[in-house]
Amino acid sequence: MAITLDMDTRLSLPVDDVSDPELSIVIPALNEEITIGDFLDWCKRGLAEAGIVGEILIIDSSTDRTAEIALARGARVLTTPRRGLGRAYIDALPYIRGKYVVMGDCDCTYDFRQLRPFVDMFREGFEFVMGSRFRGSIEPGSMPALHRYFGTPLTTWILNRLYSCRFSDIHCGMRGITRDGLERMEIRSQSWEYASEMVLKSVHMGLRTAEVPVSFLKDRDGRLSHHKRAGWFSPFQAAWINLRAMFVYGADFFAFKPGLALLAVGLLLTVPLSLGPVTVGPVTFSLFSMLVGLALSILGLQSFFFGCLAQLFYDYSGRARERWLGFFSYTRTVIASAITFLVGLGLIAPLVLTYVQSGLTLPTDIGVRNHLAVTGLLLTIASFTTFTFTLVLHAAALHGHRHGSR
Repeated sequence: MAITLDMDTRLSLPVDDVSDPELSIVIPALNEEITIGDFLDWCKRGLAEAGIVGEILIIDSSTDRTAEIALARGARVLTTPRRGLGRAYIDALPYIRGKYVVMGDCDCTYDFRQLRPFVDMFREGFEFVMGSRFRGSIEPGSMPALHRYFGTPLTTWILNRLYSCRFSDIHCGMRGITRDGLERMEIRSQSWEYASEMVLKSVHMGLRTAEVPVSFLKDRDGRLSHHKRAGWFSPFQAAWINLRAMFVYGADFFAFKPGLALLAVGLLLTVPLSLGPVTVGPVTFSLFSMLVGLALSILGLQSFFFGCLAQLFYDYSGRARERWLGFFSYTRTVIASAITFLVGLGLIAPLVLTYVQSGLTLPTDIGVRNHLAVTGLLLTIASFTTFTFTLVLHAAALHGHRHGSR
């Protein structure tokens, strides 16, 4: 039976469709008629050995017999336009019925007869279950050496450093998540980067996470992987867009702590010199050092603020919102910014007055006024930046609250 959902989407139900599945196996497919039959047999065997009732949902955009074979073998088939791997999971979400979801490929490179470890982890209360080829087995010839020994270990290492986590194989295509977690995750990626987005958001969301070993097998004779079909540049493009996802969803790593470090160095070069040059051993720190400190302080402060906003954008628990709204309380911060701004103007005023009295020509012997003016300039810029950041912070928090309440 086929149900037409809209102009682009159609859901086809098999004759032996299961009711009330506990687990949904959700698989995008593109011209996989060579392997789809064996893959579905593997899934059924895996479900039986795991002792769980499950459905198999194929998101198909093929031009061959993939959908026909899948339907005949007992899978639900959601027919959609070809719009990318990540988009396939987005399209599938409204039609997933199981409490738990296992994702992967239908090319028989991941052994779906090994579903039991995923089911066991779900039943122990884990919300996100990553497969790991490096903790399982990798059949000779299944993974190019560049991927196995360089690309995947490197990008996994980068992600672990960015997010303080301990994944061993972030690009493993076989993974599981609760349906509730998948809904709250709100996947946005349309292509390969969905894999990294899922891992990153699982960390931001604080999902209870486990890894299980999986077997990775080489392609069947006569089948070309999607990377090979797309050309030699495809793996590099996939790596780039996955790195982009890591950096975008980990923006606070590059902004928050580095910003605080720059701010600290900048203040150290500026504030102690407010009353004049300071000599430490053979080195004299003077007005030029203050100007460098001024630049570093403003750069660091802005970077810190960007990091705060990034944390707010990826805040699933509400903790970041509560922390930064409390720290930058509107009334207190606005009053403090206004006072700091006026103090800064007061420090700048003597230099401006001297400049006017000198016929708009700066004398060379004004000494401490130069230093105080630089400190005043720092205070005025920092206070105005803090004021505008506070407005943006509260606006972003308000928008996020409204979005989350819908």
